[in-house]
Amino acid sequence: MALLMGFSCGLPLLLTITVLQAWMKDAGVDLTVIGLMALVGLPYTLKFLWAPLFDRYRLPFLGRRRGWLLCVQAALMLAIAGLGLADPEVPWMVALAALLVTFCSASQDILVDAYRREDLPDAELGLGSSLYINGYRVGMLLASGGGLILADHVSFACVYLIMAACMLPGMLTTLLAPEPELAAGMPATLRAAVIDPLIEYFSRRDAVWVLAFILFYKLGDTMASAMTTPFYLDIGFSKTEIGAVVKLFGFWATIGGSLAGGVLMLRLGINRSLWLFGVLQALSTAGFAVLARIGYSLAALSAVIAFENFSGGMGTAAYAAFMASITNKRFTATQYALLSSLMGVPRVLASAPTGWMGKTMGWEGFFIFCTLVALPGLLLLQKFAPLAIFRSKPV
Repeated sequence: MALLMGFSCGLPLLLTITVLQAWMKDAGVDLTVIGLMALVGLPYTLKFLWAPLFDRYRLPFLGRRRGWLLCVQAALMLAIAGLGLADPEVPWMVALAALLVTFCSASQDILVDAYRREDLPDAELGLGSSLYINGYRVGMLLASGGGLILADHVSFACVYLIMAACMLPGMLTTLLAPEPELAAGMPATLRAAVIDPLIEYFSRRDAVWVLAFILFYKLGDTMASAMTTPFYLDIGFSKTEIGAVVKLFGFWATIGGSLAGGVLMLRLGINRSLWLFGVLQALSTAGFAVLARIGYSLAALSAVIAFENFSGGMGTAAYAAFMASITNKRFTATQYALLSSLMGVPRVLASAPTGWMGKTMGWEGFFIFCTLVALPGLLLLQKFAPLAIFRSKPV
């Protein structure tokens, strides 16, 4: 279930980024306009604003989660098809259609995250999160790689119609999946759905430290990733080599890392895994500094990409499982949407100056800096998951 739901969530993302950019470029749309289209992704960072509605209200069929999820998936399928019927030479029309896709897609993310948290016991959240992430990446690969390949043979309108049809497995999964047991104390009013989740969360011990941890845990990894493509090109790798090694080989390394992370979390627990995977993430970032020193070498590039993507896949799985584990089942949609929205803030803000930093520090110095940036996240982890957990039972 988690794998197929992840696939449905990953599929729409790049249809409003990579594929849409290629379509508008092919239609001769000005680059400035194409760049502004990135704003249609705002619903992904603002989804916490309407998430309380899904906690408060339920439809009269299929239960609180599946009823909403089926409706949102049906709307998303129609929105993707509608985007394919828009005229790329009329940017406002494309923007409105794409905004509808991202709104429905963000709503689906809210509901699937809530469903996964409520359906899986805590011990299985790690494996469930890794399967979800792998499905998500397969959906992204189908939309971007598959969509662009199809566009060489059929019209972009046809590509979007095909991608809309690819939402059907997700809808079938929703129909066949069991409805999670309704948590006691479900919000009785909209005010309770909006305010109570915040009161409940911030009444916890170390609540602010946990938020800081979410901001910093993958910060160094994120900053390094923002500049990897210019880095590869700068030290002499061709676009074909980057595509073959970084994208295709790296994709499978990430899938392997996510699966390995999920299995290890069953044995180690989420908190222990956060420590182990966090250290591996930092070491993998340092691998780019080593590659900068070595220079052009396909063998070295393959080794660095394998280690970085594998450890990054494990870290992301633990990260997602941790966020799910700290949500209260009464307010799952609201709290998880807030946490995952917060997770995206440093990805945007911290990545902005990385080009200047790489130019000023040099590639080796930049990647060493990114490695050191990983340390605050591990130090914050000590606040609520101290190293003593290695001498106790898994948490």
